[in-house]
Formats: sequence, C-alpha cells, structure tokens
Amino acid sequence: MATYASRPAWRLRTRTLAGPRVAIPLGLGALVAVSLLIRIREISIGFWIDEGISTGIADRAVGAIPHALREDGAPPLYYMALHYWLKLAGDSEAGVRSLSLFFALLAIPAAFWAGGAIWGSRRAAWIAAVLMAFNPFLSQYAQEARMYTLIALLAIPVVTCFLRAYAIDLDERRRPWIAGFALSLAASLYTHNWSIFLTLSCLVSFAWLYLISDRRRELLRDGLLGFGGAFVLYLPWIPTTLYQAAHTGAPWSDAPALDSLLGVPGTLLGRIPQIVLLICAGTGLLVLWQKREELGPKARAAVVLAILGVLTVTLAWAMSQVSPAWANRYFAVALPPFLLLAAGGLAHAGRLGLVGLLLVVVMWAQDDAPVEKSNVRAVAHDIGPSLAPGDLVISTQPETVPVLHYYLPKGLKYATLTGPLADVGVWDWRDGVKRLNATNPEKDLKPLIDALPVGRRVALVEPITWTLNRWRAPWTKLVRIRSKEWSQYLSDFPNLKVTAIQPPEFTPPRPNPVQATVLVKTR
Repeated sequence: MATYASRPAWRLRTRTLAGPRVAIPLGLGALVAVSLLIRIREISIGFWIDEGISTGIADRAVGAIPHALREDGAPPLYYMALHYWLKLAGDSEAGVRSLSLFFALLAIPAAFWAGGAIWGSRRAAWIAAVLMAFNPFLSQYAQEARMYTLIALLAIPVVTCFLRAYAIDLDERRRPWIAGFALSLAASLYTHNWSIFLTLSCLVSFAWLYLISDRRRELLRDGLLGFGGAFVLYLPWIPTTLYQAAHTGAPWSDAPALDSLLGVPGTLLGRIPQIVLLICAGTGLLVLWQKREELGPKARAAVVLAILGVLTVTLAWAMSQVSPAWANRYFAVALPPFLLLAAGGLAHAGRLGLVGLLLVVVMWAQDDAPVEKSNVRAVAHDIGPSLAPGDLVISTQPETVPVLHYYLPKGLKYATLTGPLADVGVWDWRDGVKRLNATNPEKDLKPLIDALPVGRRVALVEPITWTLNRWRAPWTKLVRIRSKEWSQYLSDFPNLKVTAIQPPEFTPPRPNPVQATVLVKTR
C-alpha cells in the first residue's frame, strides 16, 4: 500500500491547490477580477450634482466636514473616508469613484463570509459572493462617487452579526457577534440616515425572536448589549441628526406612490431576475422550512432576513409619506438582506438553485452600464474657455454649484438664487424652501449684475426642465419657476449681450441636464 510520502508529487500539489486555503482565495480573486471589469466600464463619465457635492465636502479639512454636513444633511463617515482617499487616488472622476468601487469589490468576500456564517454552507457562501459580484444595482453605484456601496458593504456585517447573535447562536459563543453587530450598526448609522430604518427593522426582528424564545432573560440582556452599544457609539452624532431632520430633509423629493414600494425588489434585482429568484430561491426556502418540525436556526434566519429586507424599505416608504426622502439609490441598505436570503434559498434548492443562479448571472452580466447623469462636464468644456477669473457664474439650481466649480476654470465667482456663495463645495439645504420663497430677481439678481464690471461675463446656468414630473416637489418646483424668472430678467437687462448658449439644442430624455447662457456686460 502506498504511503503518503510515496504518492506522486503532482497529486499532492493538486490536492493542495484544491484545498480550501488555496481554492477560496483563488475563487474569490477571480470573482473580484471579473466584477472589476464589469464595474469600471463607465467609471470616468462626467460627475452629476451629488458627486460634485461629495468631492466638495471631502476636499476640505477633515475637522470641517461635520460642520459642512449640518448644512447638507448626511452623516460623516463616507466623506471622511473620501477625504483621505483623495490624497491617494487623486480628484479625477475615476480617482474619486474608485473608493466606491473598492467598497463594492470588498462586498464580494464579505458576502462569502456572510453566506457561510448564516447558512453554514460553502455552497451558500459561494452563491452569495457570486450574487454580490454581478448585481447590477451595486455595479451602478460602484461607479458613482457616493456612499451607497459603503452602506451596502456595512449592512452585510450588520445583518450577519445580528443573525448569529440573536437568531442562530444560542450559547456563549454569540458574544463576539454582539460586539460585531454594535460596531457595524454604528458605522452604518454614520454612513447613511436610512440605516435608522434598518435599525428599526432589527428591533422588530429582535422582538419577534424574543417572543418565540425560551431563553428570554439572556436574549434581552444580549439585546441591550448590542443595541445599547450601537446607541452609545452613535450618540455623539445624534444631536446633528436631529438638527438635520429639523432643518434640511429632502425637499427635492415627492411622497412615493405604492408602486414605488412594490418596485423595490425589481430595482435591486432586475424585473426578470427577481422572478427567477422568487421561483428558484423560493423553492429552496420552502424545502428548508418543511425540513423542520419546529423553527430551527436556518428557518429563523430566513424569516429575519425577509423582515430586514422588506421592513427597511417599507418603513422608509411610510416615513416618506410624512416627510419625503425617497430615492432608488437609498435602497442600497436593503440589498444585503435580499441577496443573502436569495443565496440561502438557491443553496437549498439543489440543481434548480444552480440553474437559477446561472440564469440570473447571465441576465445581470448583460445589464447596461451606468449612463452619464448630467451634461455639466460638456457644458463647462464649451463655455469654460470664454470665462476669465472674476467672471460670475449664477446657478438657478443651487446644488449644482459644487459640480460646476469642479469643471469650470479657477478664479470665477459663484452665486445662486439666494445671492453670492462663499463655500462652493456644499449647498446649504437648511430651511431651503423657505429661503427660496423669499427670493426675487430685483432683490437678489440685480445687485450682482450692477456690481459686475464692464467687460466681465456672467454665465447663467439653469436646469432644463423637459418633463414636469421630476419638478413637482416643493424645492424643484421653486427652482423651475425661479429659473424662468432669472432668465427672463437677464434677457431684459439693457447692458447685457448674449455671447453663447450651450447646449444650443437639447434632445430628451437625459437626466439632470443644464443649459448655460453666457452674457457680457457692455456698459
């Protein structure tokens, strides 16, 4: 009989390469590489409004970022990370967005870890990693300089640690998971305010787990440790959150209709892929459920994941009926519960699950790359050569100023409907509708033109409101009305002469388009 030492060297090397210590890093590395190719197709397209704000806020002293965010309305973690990232990657479009790409790629091994930790299955771990690697929603925001891939990344340990601490592990081994839950939940709260809805969903899930538990005293104690720890860590930012809620909000948003809520799975997963996942993963979850006479750890995990995914967006939708703050990009916080639930279902569906995974990946891989959300870069390229230091740029959509400043030449002066701007890296949303209501051209525009020296140019940049559906919210409606008033006032000014209009023609549909009219003061 051949001994271990007498076996061929090539066979030993093959076994070593096939072992998990080598196969898992190689497999994850391959997934990351493929995902990287998918997620850099449009990483250098022009910035849109929010990306200009990201760069404007991050490009200041890190200690000044919290103060700027009192005006903007967001938590600070992403902007502080971006501040340091800019020193490494530079401030080009690709450099700024590469931080979002990094978070999206990091979510792939994180999903592998989560799939194994929740479902106790290597198959579920790989399926979770594959879903995260090809998901087009995440690919969209991997190429956008915003915090959405970071909040998706952080939601993975939030969900996983919550499940292991309160739904799966029922002994002393859950203490590290409790600490992980507190830390990751606090980090998510410092990243995006919709994490508050994820927190509330965790509380509802915890209440359900408490009701079905036969160890309620221990569960309550550990729940206080987890949620209490997150609360203590988040406590320094709570006063700012309350201030933002009272003074900033999202006046650009309408109250969402019911079909907006029902369309969340399609937005996150795709319209056809969601049906495939419902059938294939749903079959696996039914098999999982029928295997248990009582509610076992995996069945509890499935219920909690469903609660976290559905309830997070439902609470956000309900709150937006009172104080609108609804946008598809915010769904990122709910993506991990949906994907991890799908991974568990596909893993327990046998061959049907593998067929479903293959179909979904094929459909996701063919998804369109992100489109340019604004034409500001093109407009700035066209009008920039005609502008000189000291010329005036007036934006009638105030939040566009940071991205205009990013693309236009240095040394220009900036103003908006409320007058001159000192800080061009952020827009002050505080009581914005009230402030805009108080503006008029005679009071706010005429002094700017009167102070402009003869021979200087003024560039009026206004949004192209080609569809009124996107301009009915309190803020956007006022911007649309004031833009027409400002444009008409300048056209009637006797000592201003139009020298250029860019773009001269506009063909809808295109998101967030602007038009710039350049005028020179003749006397």
